[in-house]
Amino acid sequence: MSGQINLLTERSMIKNLSPLQAWDLLQQQPSAVLIDVRTKIEHTFIGHPLGAVHIAWKELPGWLLNPEFVPLVIEAVPDRNTPVLLLCRSGQRSLEAAHALQQIGYTQLINIEGGFEGPLDSDKHRNTLDGWRFHGLPWQQS
Repeated sequence: MSGQINLLTERSMIKNLSPLQAWDLLQQQPSAVLIDVRTKIEHTFIGHPLGAVHIAWKELPGWLLNPEFVPLVIEAVPDRNTPVLLLCRSGQRSLEAAHALQQIGYTQLINIEGGFEGPLDSDKHRNTLDGWRFHGLPWQQS
């Protein structure tokens, strides 16, 4: 029985990939879905990866959890064995969102470390150390 528990835990473990590794996975697995969990304002005005599905994890004002997040993901990705890549600004909100999806049975969850803009540098600027845009991966602004 403990072997089954270990297998279940292993199958549903959240993986962390760099933006470049995530891009490679998306190219190799066309069924994979990239979900941008940032706010609507971030998605629209800062930009977003091409082909990303936008479903905010938290929203302004107040950074409140989006009560529709899980139902919208289920609608967008009904097969819970589909690889789901999650991206936010720097990798924290996307990890929180991945944990929520893990709890409802999604088995192939990937958090994109560094997110869209990467961490703050010593001057408190983003896009200078890591992230989707830093690596020149395909993106657009609306």
